[in-house]
Amino acid sequence: MSVEGKHIVVTGGGTGVGAETARTLAEAGAKVTIMGRSEAPLAEQGLPYQLCDVTDAQAVGQAFDAARAGQGPIAGVVANAGAADSVPFAKMTPDQLQAMLSVNLIGVANVWQAALPDMKAAGWGRMIAIASTAGLKGFPYVAAYCAAKHGVVGLTRALSLELARTGITVNAICPGFIETPMLERSIANIVEKTGKTEEDARAALCAGNPQKRLIQTDEVAGAVLWLCSDAARSVNGHALSLSGGEI
Repeated sequence: MSVEGKHIVVTGGGTGVGAETARTLAEAGAKVTIMGRSEAPLAEQGLPYQLCDVTDAQAVGQAFDAARAGQGPIAGVVANAGAADSVPFAKMTPDQLQAMLSVNLIGVANVWQAALPDMKAAGWGRMIAIASTAGLKGFPYVAAYCAAKHGVVGLTRALSLELARTGITVNAICPGFIETPMLERSIANIVEKTGKTEEDARAALCAGNPQKRLIQTDEVAGAVLWLCSDAARSVNGHALSLSGGEI
């Protein structure tokens, strides 16, 4: 599953899944550039990085130009940057809906468009989005997030067919609840709004997984490594569920 020498960009690379994925790819020999909005966590990873807000197409283009200048043409991109807000649908504002679509869906499109020219020129590329089981089924109180992640799966399936004969594959990874700082914020939100203990809130999130556990970041990173390799060259337009059999 060699990615030796491949330049791969990972957005949201400062923490959680993005940081683990970047480390895994770098350890496998890839040239990795991480991107994110906050410099401190990016700098801590010890990898080349660019500051970038994925919702800003112009900023994304500039960050990719800088990454390209630093480490050469881009062979793979992992669109991992994302956010999740919880609100009952009846109370959801247009701004909240737009915020979820901007970072979780439009951000993926911006990143993929910025990477595409290099891949087309090389006749080889890997486009991967970190979506969610919320892209495969619904969850209450996160309608905007579900809509965005469903959009990512649709984007993946459409683009994979558009690029199928170019040597570029396009796939989404759809994990269940992952043990990350973002999940800890979700647990704190549940505790605050419901009065549950932290232990009960965590158990509630594990309940939907038949294995009764949280997904770990190394599981997502391992799936990314495989999808980036030639071993996965026929995997295209796939939404890979990492959920212990939930979906």
